[in-house]
Amino acid sequence: MPAAAPVALTIAGSDPSGGAGLQADLKTFHTLGVYGCSVVTLLTAQNTLGVQGIQMVPTDFVRTQWASVSSDLPLAAIKTGALGNAEMIETVADCLASASSPVVIDPVMISKHGHPIIDEDAVAKLIERLFPLADLVTPNSFEAERLVGHPIRTEEDLVRVSSELLALGPNAVLLKTHLGDESVDCLADASGIELLRSPRLQSNRTHGSGCVLSAAITASLAQGEDFHNAVQTARSFVHAAIRNAPKLGAGISPLGLLAPIN
Repeated sequence: MPAAAPVALTIAGSDPSGGAGLQADLKTFHTLGVYGCSVVTLLTAQNTLGVQGIQMVPTDFVRTQWASVSSDLPLAAIKTGALGNAEMIETVADCLASASSPVVIDPVMISKHGHPIIDEDAVAKLIERLFPLADLVTPNSFEAERLVGHPIRTEEDLVRVSSELLALGPNAVLLKTHLGDESVDCLADASGIELLRSPRLQSNRTHGSGCVLSAAITASLAQGEDFHNAVQTARSFVHAAIRNAPKLGAGISPLGLLAPIN
């Protein structure tokens, strides 16, 4: 019999258009050779044009989903996505407190179309409860600015904000941003700070790119990679997925995740 693939769990919201959220996570896991499972936190009505509605899943049912999955499957890595509100963040933090596998927190605060996902109470709870449980957090520049309260305009800002985020409790931070014509991400952990550079892709086919990046990192961690290799692999994967993205819908198209990308 063939060996079972490593198992990765996403705790996230649903995107019925398939470009972001748990659907993008599961596609990414599958493409990268990892068995994916999910705990659903919220439902959205959304497409490539924006978010038309959000419906929270009851927190007691989220706990039941977690118990079902975690008691039966050997979770090798876990990621979170959209959690919606402070009560859900508390619930997920309670669940993850017993987790022994690496945890990647994608602090989803705003959609690609500018739709707010969580309020200020939820932001505070994210910092208080989830950041200390995180092996890695993966904010974009807008999320990082909201978390620390000041803008990112230069590489010096990028390094300073990354250090401030690291001080909030996670083991590592990957802060994603664009500076000029470059994609410049900052990976910070106890060993130091590293700037990761690549050409900026000018594309409107980026719906779900943050979800895909954190899912790709989670997939690599599930396969036993260390954080630095996992981040490098995930960045390459996302760039290839944007370059190979189909044009779908009338708005911001999703990434190309239909087949393995070399």
